[in-house]
Amino acid sequence: MVGGGILALAGVGFSVSGPSAILAFVLNGLIAFVTALSFAEMAASNPQSGGTYTYAKKALTVNVAFGVGWIVWFASLVAAVLYALGFGAFAYFAVQQFIPEDHFLNSLPGITTVLGITAMLFYTIRLIRSKGSGGLIPNIVKLTVFTVLIAGGLAVMVQRPFAEVAQGFQPFFSDGFFGLLAAMGYTFIAMQGFDLIASAAGEIKDPERTIPKAMLATLAVGIAIYIPLLIMVATIGMAPGESITEVSTAYPETVVAIAAENYLGAFGFWLVIIGGIFSMLSALQANLFAASRIALAMAKDRTLHYRLSKIHKTHGTPVNAVILTGLIVGLLILVLPDVAAAGAASSLIFLITFALAQVINILMRKRSFKKSETFRIPFYPSLPIGGTVACIGLALFQAVAEPSAGIISGIWLLLGMILFISFFVQRAQVIDASEEALDPDLVRLRGLSPLVLLPISNPANAESMVFVANALAPPLVGRVLLLSIIIPSREKDEITYRLENNRKAMQYALNASITSGMKPDALTTIANEPWEEIARVVKVHNCRSMLLGLSSFSDENTNENLEKLVHSVNCDVVVFRQPYGGWKISEARKILIPVAGFTSHDALRARVAASLWRTSQPEITFVNILKTDASEKTINTNKRNLDRFSGRIIPGKTNTEIILCDDVQQKLIELTRMHDLVIMGLGKASSGQRAFGPIPISMARETETALIFISHKS
Repeated sequence: MVGGGILALAGVGFSVSGPSAILAFVLNGLIAFVTALSFAEMAASNPQSGGTYTYAKKALTVNVAFGVGWIVWFASLVAAVLYALGFGAFAYFAVQQFIPEDHFLNSLPGITTVLGITAMLFYTIRLIRSKGSGGLIPNIVKLTVFTVLIAGGLAVMVQRPFAEVAQGFQPFFSDGFFGLLAAMGYTFIAMQGFDLIASAAGEIKDPERTIPKAMLATLAVGIAIYIPLLIMVATIGMAPGESITEVSTAYPETVVAIAAENYLGAFGFWLVIIGGIFSMLSALQANLFAASRIALAMAKDRTLHYRLSKIHKTHGTPVNAVILTGLIVGLLILVLPDVAAAGAASSLIFLITFALAQVINILMRKRSFKKSETFRIPFYPSLPIGGTVACIGLALFQAVAEPSAGIISGIWLLLGMILFISFFVQRAQVIDASEEALDPDLVRLRGLSPLVLLPISNPANAESMVFVANALAPPLVGRVLLLSIIIPSREKDEITYRLENNRKAMQYALNASITSGMKPDALTTIANEPWEEIARVVKVHNCRSMLLGLSSFSDENTNENLEKLVHSVNCDVVVFRQPYGGWKISEARKILIPVAGFTSHDALRARVAASLWRTSQPEITFVNILKTDASEKTINTNKRNLDRFSGRIIPGKTNTEIILCDDVQQKLIELTRMHDLVIMGLGKASSGQRAFGPIPISMARETETALIFISHKS
C-alpha cells in the first residue's frame, strides 16, 4: 500500500492539476475508504482467496464471474507493471548520480524496462519458492523513510514564514476542475493496496476479525503518510521561484526526491531514492502475489486452465499461476511506454473492479437470509451506492482522458471473452452446477429461482421424484411446479376415480416436498392429450427443466410421445425410471455414471450427483469404456481425464474405471445390473436425431435398475 504509488505518481498528479493533487489524494482516499468497507464485509464473511472474483462467483453466474475475475486479474497485473517500471525509474536515476553526463548509460534506451523486467523475474522466482507476499524488511525501511521525510519537513516548515509556505499552494487549481479529476484518475492506484488482503483471504489467520482491521488500518496508514508528504513536496520542497506544476512536468517520476533534496539536502534525496526502490519492490511483490492467487482461484473453478491450480509439492505455492503471471507482466512492461501510462491503465481497471465489488456486496447483503456475525458496512446501502457511482464516474472520465488505458483494457477483455468461450465455458459450468448442488445457499446468493416442472401421476413414486426435482431446483431457492393432468371422461365413475388418484398423487408429492424444505407450486389442468399439455405448461411457465417419471420403456407409443416432447420443449428434460413403486432414491448406495467423452460436460448430471452425495454419501463410480485395441497411451490419457472429469463434480470423493470392451451396449447393461442407480447424459437433442438411442432403451428394457436419463435442449 504505502510508498510505491505516491512516489511513482505524485509527480504525474501535480503535473496535471498543480497543488490540488493533494485534494485529489484526499478524495481518492474517501472513495477507497468506502470501497474498503465493502471489501471488509465480503472478505470477513467469505474468507477465501481470489478477492472480487470469489465474491462474483457467489453472487453472480460463473460466466459473469469469469469476466469479473479476468478484470481483477488484469488489475493486479497492470499494477505490477507500474511498480516494476517505477523501480526501474528510481534505480536508473540512482545510478545516474554516480556516472558522468556523457556516460553511455545516460543515452542507453530501454534501461528502465530492463531493470523492471529483472525485478519482476526476481520476485517471480521468489514467489515460486515462498508463500509470503510481503516483506518485513522493506516495510520497516519504507515506513522509516517516510517518517523521517515528514518529521524533517515539519521541522523545516515551522521555521519558515507562513506566507512563504502558503505560496506553494498558488495557484491551487492550475488546470481547473478537470485537472483535479485527471489527477484523481492517474493516482487512484496509490490507494489500491488494501484489496490485496482480500485476494489472499484464504491464507489469513482468524480472517473474520483480522481482515476488516487490516484493510482499514492499511488505508489509514497510507492516508496518514500521503497527505503530509504531498504538502511538504508542494511547499517547502520547491526552491524559490519554482512551481510544483512545472517541476513535476519536467521530472514526474523523481519530483519527490528533488523536493526532499531541497529541504533535507543530499540526505533527503537519497532517503527518497532508497525508500522508493524498496516501496516499488514490495508493491511489485504484493501485486504479483495477488495476481497469482486470483489465477489460482479461477483455475480451480476451470474458468482458467486447470494446470494453473497445480501446487508445488515442496513449497506449497501455485507454481504455474506464478509463472504465467510473471510472463504476462513481462509482456505488459514491454507494451506500456512509461509509468504514467501504466498508472492510468491500472487506476482505470481498479476503479472498475471496485465498482463491481460494491455492487456485488449490495447483492450479497440483499440475498443473504442468514444474519451475519462478522463485520457489516455502516449506512447500508447509501455508502456502497455512493462509492459505486464515484468509481464509475471517475473510470469513465479516465477512459476519455487517457484513451490508451481504455484501449488496453478493451483488448484484454476481448481476449478473455474469446478464451473463455473457446476453452473454459463448459468446464466452468459443470463445476458451478456441482457447487450449487453441494451448497444450495449459493443459488440464493445469486438471486436465482430456477423452475422445474414435475408432472405427478403415481403417488408411490412421489418421494424420489421430489428428491430429483430438488437436485434440479435446490431447496429454499429453486422452484418446483407440481403438475397433475386429468383426462376428461363422460363416465362419472371414471372421472371420480381419476380425481381421487389425482388428489392422492398431489398429496404425496406436497408432503414429500414440504418435508424436504421445498415449497412448490401445484397446478391441476384438464386436457385430452397429456403430452401436449405438458409441452404447453413448459412454454407458459418458462420452465428451465422438466422431470418425467416413467415406469417402462417397452411401450412404443410412449417412447414416440417422449421423443416428440423432448424435441418440442425449450428446456432440459430429465427422465427418471424407478425400479418399482415406492422405491426411494436415498436407498441407492452404488451409483454409476457412464462418460463417453471429455469435451462436453453435463451440468444437470453434476447437480444430481452432487445432491446425492450431499444427502447420503453413496459410492459413485465414473466409467469410460474403450475398445480392446486401445493403446496404452490412450488408456492412460483417458484415465487421467476421467479422474479430472469426476473431480470437477465431487472432488476426491468418487471412483473412476477404464473398461476395455468392444460391445459398449452389452457392457453398460452388465454394469447397470451391478448398481442401484445409473445417471446418464444423453447430450443435446438435435433435430432429426433420437434423444433416446438404442443404448438407453436397451438399458431400460433389460435391467431393473433405477435410471436417470438427461437430455439437453441447448
